[in-house]
Amino acid sequence: MKHRISWLFYLLLCSVTTLAAQNNPPTDFMRSTGKIYVVVAVIVVGFIGLVCFMFYMDKKLTKLEDQIKNHGKS
Repeated sequence: MKHRISWLFYLLLCSVTTLAAQNNPPTDFMRSTGKIYVVVAVIVVGFIGLVCFMFYMDKKLTKLEDQIKNHGKS
């Protein structure tokens, strides 16, 4: 079993090395035309929006939890 896992790891390592050595013209094209920055900006804006939504939901849930705790005491 360990022999199979080591061979699988070795094949995976070789395939990753081969893929990393290839030249990617589409990436160079996106970088040269400046469109890669648009893609990065969209990803960053999406991530910031997701983080803001998570903070909003956390505040809302905390408020509801406090209401439940206060309702049980009275």
